Amino acid sequence: MSETIFSKIIRKEIPADIVYEDDLTIAFRDIAPQAPVHILVIPKKPLPQLAAAESEDHALMGHLLLTAKRVAQQLGLDNGYRLVINNGADGGQTVDHLHVHILGGRQMKWPPG
Repeated sequence: MSETIFSKIIRKEIPADIVYEDDLTIAFRDIAPQAPVHILVIPKKPLPQLAAAESEDHALMGHLLLTAKRVAQQLGLDNGYRLVINNGADGGQTVDHLHVHILGGRQMKWPPG
């Protein structure tokens, strides 16, 4: 996997507004928020996209979602929130490192936009 901005955030080479971190994941505020609360939760393991996850990543994928839940609770998103994973260019993914968007703080509409 090639170097990404997320790799640099994980290594603390560039600043980020980190709201949560553990051995497997890190969560930080998106620099271009699409909702009042917009957090990215990423695995520290470099996976370019969800489609690249293998059976050996089973526990990590569960941990990623449980981390998103924990962060949403920590931020008081008690009325609800949306989780989004973009996969590949056609899916809207702009950084080639798997990440989960937590969007909240307002009523989400469907379709998004």
